[in-house]
Amino acid sequence: MTTSRRSLLAAGATGTIALTAGCLDFVLGNGPLEFDSDRVAPTDGALEETGYDEKEVTEETIDRTVELPAGIERDVEASIWTSVYSKQLEYRGQEREGSAFAAVSIPGMEVAGRSVNPLDDMSNEELLAEFLNQIDGERGEIRNIQHEESFELSILDGARETDVFIGESELAGEPIDIEIKITSFDHEDDLLVLLGTLPKMNTKESANVEVLMESVEHPVDS
Repeated sequence: MTTSRRSLLAAGATGTIALTAGCLDFVLGNGPLEFDSDRVAPTDGALEETGYDEKEVTEETIDRTVELPAGIERDVEASIWTSVYSKQLEYRGQEREGSAFAAVSIPGMEVAGRSVNPLDDMSNEELLAEFLNQIDGERGEIRNIQHEESFELSILDGARETDVFIGESELAGEPIDIEIKITSFDHEDDLLVLLGTLPKMNTKESANVEVLMESVEHPVDS
């Protein structure tokens, strides 16, 4: 009983539940309702242009319990795709993993006409806190993160609001300012989160992150 689309159950005005095919086990409490996302990723051309290499591609499952009408509780499962890329940068005469980029796809999840996706109403700042650890590199933890500016990028045929944050970290044991760019939006029934981190002093990498963001395709073959 798997679906890749948002709405699987609809609640009528009387509170009755209209079943779609394959959902009877879920309604009876005999099994979870499953939601699948489609992978999002930058194009091979953009990766080659910017010099980023694929680090890892993972699909993981999260589960939670939701409450249906009349206080009935049922389980749902959702698959999340995460594609992570990194780039070696020269810093004080040595090559180090200095920049990183992540593309995350979370399925839209609707049960009984309402979203049960815990990330649906999160701001970019909240999503940053949720996913920043996905792209930790050789540097230390990023601290004291502050919002700097917002602007729009053209991604997947839409103008997407992109936020820039600045944080503090260490590289090779020395303090360094880190620039973080993040955008999130709905596309083809999935919530997409695109996130890049780089040393703030490297303006070329800031432009490269935007190239990766603007190049993404969704869905792509897994």
